[in-house]
Amino acid sequence: MADEIARSPALEIHDLGFAYGATSALDHVELRIAAGEFVVLLGPNGAGKTTLFSLVTRLYDSRQGVIAVEGHDLHRHAIEAHARMGVVFQQPTLDLDLTVKQNLLYHGALHGMTRGLAYQRAMEQLSRMQMQESLHRRVRQLSGGQRRRVEIARGLLHYPRLLLLDEPTVGLDISSRRALVEHVHELCAEQGVAVLWATHLIDEVHAQDRVIVLDRGRIMADGRVDDITAAQGVETIGAAFDRLVDEEPS
Repeated sequence: MADEIARSPALEIHDLGFAYGATSALDHVELRIAAGEFVVLLGPNGAGKTTLFSLVTRLYDSRQGVIAVEGHDLHRHAIEAHARMGVVFQQPTLDLDLTVKQNLLYHGALHGMTRGLAYQRAMEQLSRMQMQESLHRRVRQLSGGQRRRVEIARGLLHYPRLLLLDEPTVGLDISSRRALVEHVHELCAEQGVAVLWATHLIDEVHAQDRVIVLDRGRIMADGRVDDITAAQGVETIGAAFDRLVDEEPS
């Protein structure tokens, strides 16, 4: 069993569906993300990206489909699945009146870490982001980009194998957005963490990325940038995206 889990994808979703009343939000979604893979979930506002994240994090519960994190079924083994998952939500969730240290130590306690271990890992993650000097600053004193980096540090504190980021650059300026995208790519390459990065912004897609285009709750394309542009007969991922999301559902 342990060997099977070790060989399992970081995230596997099969036949996932969800509706708000009579309105379908996700329709038979299928995807697999391998360990160490950076995947962009690209879709317009209202495509179903946040709904998908809410299901993977169990903010919502789905009666249709299977979600597994490193082989742990989210319904049957929720504790094991969530222990392997880090999340940065679209809406900031740090306590603005606490220091960076207090926010991170509290998260460590939620994951059963001793204070010493949580502090050690907090310094480790902040050092990677060149933010260790902000340890004792209150979160409200930080810039938007700095806050996002603290949230990523918090999401990585318990050494997850899957990191979910839902529109993490909302509200950031262009320079901060670019720096954050680059930083998470580096984390993925250096630490082997699988990343699912949800966005509606084309300029956050790197040429080497795998891209999943989601629109109206359906996966319209899944592949490397070059493969998607070739399949659509266009030169850029932006043009391919426009063509894919403009198509009417069959």
